Amino acid sequence: MLAFAIVCLVSAAAWVYLLLAHGGYWLTSQRLPTGRDVAAGELDCWSPRADTGLWPDVVAVVPARNEADMLPQTLPALLGQAYPGKFRVILVDDGSTDGTPEVAVELGASSVRDGGAPLAVVAGQPRPQGWAGKVWAMSQGAAEAAADEPAYVLFTDADIGWAPGTLHELVAAAERDERALVSQMALLRARTAWERVIVPAFVYFFAQLYPFRRVNDPASRTAAGAGGCMLIRKTALDKAGGLEPVRGALIDDVALATLLKRDGNRCWLGLTTQIRSVRPYPRMADLWHMIARSAYTQLRYSPLLLAGTILGLSVLYAVPPAAAIAWLAAVAAGGPPGVAATVAGVAGLAGWALMTVSYLPMLRLYRLSPLRAPTLPLIALLYAAMTADSARRHYAGRAVSWRGRAADRV
Repeated sequence: MLAFAIVCLVSAAAWVYLLLAHGGYWLTSQRLPTGRDVAAGELDCWSPRADTGLWPDVVAVVPARNEADMLPQTLPALLGQAYPGKFRVILVDDGSTDGTPEVAVELGASSVRDGGAPLAVVAGQPRPQGWAGKVWAMSQGAAEAAADEPAYVLFTDADIGWAPGTLHELVAAAERDERALVSQMALLRARTAWERVIVPAFVYFFAQLYPFRRVNDPASRTAAGAGGCMLIRKTALDKAGGLEPVRGALIDDVALATLLKRDGNRCWLGLTTQIRSVRPYPRMADLWHMIARSAYTQLRYSPLLLAGTILGLSVLYAVPPAAAIAWLAAVAAGGPPGVAATVAGVAGLAGWALMTVSYLPMLRLYRLSPLRAPTLPLIALLYAAMTADSARRHYAGRAVSWRGRAADRV
C-alpha cells in the first residue's frame, strides 16, 4: 500500500505540473488573431503589402483519393474564399476509382462561373519507392504550383470545410508575424455517440504531446502542424528542401512542421471553429482505425516507447480514479483505511480532479457537456488499447495506409 500511495502522489504531482507548466496545453486559447469583421465582409485595415497594395499570391494544394462524396461539401467553400490577392486551387487525384476527378472538374467549372478561384485537377503519377502516398500527392501539387511562383502554398485536405474569409486571416497572420507556417487544427466532426467520446480526446492528447504555446514559441524545439490547414511560405519550403526530406513521413504534418522549425523558421499552430472536418466516423471501428493506423508510427515503432506510453497512461489516468474510488468506498463502508490508503485516496482524488478540470476547455470547444470530463480516464485507457493494437498491426504486417493506399513497410 505504501508503494501504491507513492505512485498516487507521483501522479498527482504530474498533474500539477501538466496544468501549471506544460505549455498551457489544455486551455484551447491559441487562436488566430483577426483584425476584421468576417461576417460584415470588411477587409483588414492593415495590409501586409501596404506599400504595393497587393496581397501575396497563394496556391492551395488538395491531395485527394476517392473523395467524390466529400468534395461537394468542401471544395466550393475553398474555391469561394474572398481573398484579395491571386488565388487558385490544385487538386491532385491519387488514382481515385469513384469519380473524384470528374466531380472536382464539375465543381471547378461552377466556381469559375460564380466568380470563384480557378481549379486545376492533376492526375497523380505512380508513387516512387520510399514516398508516403499523401506526401507524394502533396509534392506533385507543390510542383504544379511552382509555375505560379506563389508566396504561399496552402496544404489542405478534401474533407475540410472553410468558412468565408479564413484564407485572408491566415495570410494576414503569416505576414504580420513573419511566420513560415501558419496551421490551424480543424474542428473535427463530433455528432455520433462515439465521435463525441473519441474526437475531443484526440485533440486533447495531441495538444498534450505538442503544446501549442511551445510550438508557437521560436525558442522552443517543439514543432507540430495540422494537416487539414497548413499555410507555408514558399521560400521557406524551398530552402528546407521541399517535401523530399519528409517523403516517407506517415504523420506528414508534424514532420513538415518539424522540418521548417528546425531550419530556423517561425511557426504557429492553433485551434479554430472556422475550419471544420466533415468526414464522418459513425462507428467505433472507424475511429479505432483512425487512431490505430498511425499511433505506433508516432512512437517510431519502438517497443520501449510503447511500454513507456502504456505505463504512463496508466499512472496518469488510471491510478488516480482507482485510488480515489477505493478510498471512498472504504470510508463509506466505515472501515479505517489506514494512513497509506488515505494518502493514496486523497492524492488519487486530487489527480482525478485536476485531469477533469484540464478536459473542460476541450469539451467546451466541442460544445459537449462538462459531465463528460470525469470519464477522461476511461477514454485514456481506450486510447492505450488503440496504441497497443497499432503495434499489433505493425508486427502483423498490416501497413499504414492513406485512403487505402498502403505505405512502404518500415
